[in-house]
Amino acid sequence: MDNFIDLWDYITGPELWKAIGEGLFRIIIIIVLSMIVVRVGKKIIDRLFQNKQRGPFQITERRETTLKKLVHNMLTYTVYFAAIIMILDNAFGFKVGALLAGAGVAGLAIGFGAQSLVKDIISGFFIIFEDQFSVGDYIFTSNAEGTVEEIGIRTTKIKSWTGEQHVIPNGNITQVTNYSVHNGLAVIDINVPYESDVVAAERIINDLAQELPGKYEQIVGVPEIIGVQTLELSHYVIRVTAETLPVYQWAGARVIRREVKERLYNAGIEIPSPRLVMYSRNESPTALEMDSVQERDQERE
Repeated sequence: MDNFIDLWDYITGPELWKAIGEGLFRIIIIIVLSMIVVRVGKKIIDRLFQNKQRGPFQITERRETTLKKLVHNMLTYTVYFAAIIMILDNAFGFKVGALLAGAGVAGLAIGFGAQSLVKDIISGFFIIFEDQFSVGDYIFTSNAEGTVEEIGIRTTKIKSWTGEQHVIPNGNITQVTNYSVHNGLAVIDINVPYESDVVAAERIINDLAQELPGKYEQIVGVPEIIGVQTLELSHYVIRVTAETLPVYQWAGARVIRREVKERLYNAGIEIPSPRLVMYSRNESPTALEMDSVQERDQERE
């Protein structure tokens, strides 16, 4: 009974609530200061990158976006980790020094099993500093294709054109195809029926090609007519190539294909359709064919 009374007095006493109030106040102060430090630090980082663009050593916008986001993340992780340590030390009274020493010993044991984590981090730094790809690039890697949304220290996030997000450890990125570095090449195969003259069809396509760069700014230069690519059963194929801005080669091919179709149709050249030619096995006409021939002869007489 006495123990219960002592516990009740301790719970309802001013000392406990004073300690709780002081602890909560310290936690709030530490969190608020951490948020202020992160926000001010990000503004300073942004200002440094702006000044860097005016200096003699300039970097591309792609690389600037990637490095800026990486530095922001590193600042956030560092500040909030320090805030957690301060909360444990000042608010809860943990001996952080002994805790960190124990964590260091445990870290040595865990480190042997964290080789993949170290590999991911090292690969992430090489990806960024070698500028293999940047945020906003369209790439293909590790069976994932799409736009790079974020390059972190450990993982890279890629958003496919259908909306899925792929999170890939940096250590698994061994080969990258980057479509955003250089201009693309749109390849268009145009089917033309055999009844249409090749020279006339190429002349119509060439006249259209002269107009496309002025109509679509994504098409760089005048598309080139390669010539007749293949001969099919009912048509021949004229191949056209066009240099486009990065990542626009697929959309550019669709645009050119539509324009060519409309221009050929207006010129009287329609899209060829499949044909089927049938031959009779018998060299001599059948009885039914003979009857039809005799009927036609009688009608003529």
